[in-house]
Amino acid sequence: MKAALTFLAILFSMSVALAIDSDRAFDDPELQARYETIISEVRCLQCQNQSIKDSNVSLAADLRREIRRMLAEGKSDAEIYDFLVARYGEFALYRPRMAGKTLVLWLAPLMLLAAGALVAMRVVRRRMTLPIDNDTIGHE
Repeated sequence: MKAALTFLAILFSMSVALAIDSDRAFDDPELQARYETIISEVRCLQCQNQSIKDSNVSLAADLRREIRRMLAEGKSDAEIYDFLVARYGEFALYRPRMAGKTLVLWLAPLMLLAAGALVAMRVVRRRMTLPIDNDTIGHE
């Protein structure tokens, strides 16, 4: 029994030690939820394939602290995103805002789907005009 409790204590302390965001949570659950949402939508500029929520590099930790500070000061989500974009560019956001520079990012999937639909329609129409070979239908 004592060995099991020791094992559980070690296991629990390891998970706390490996936590990426070890700062104290906000007392207000709504503020904490906003913080969690924002840090999961901001790209780690050093890792580039992780959010700052999942990254343990020092730049991500600095950005988490900065976002925490701005939230504590009463800044809105839009003000925080504006700060990040002004400092690091649209690349810092996983979901770039719809603007002139990023319009291609938002419209490209729709344009590719439309192009694929046009190609599929042309292929189907062309195949419909081909003659049916009666010799192969019903004969073996």
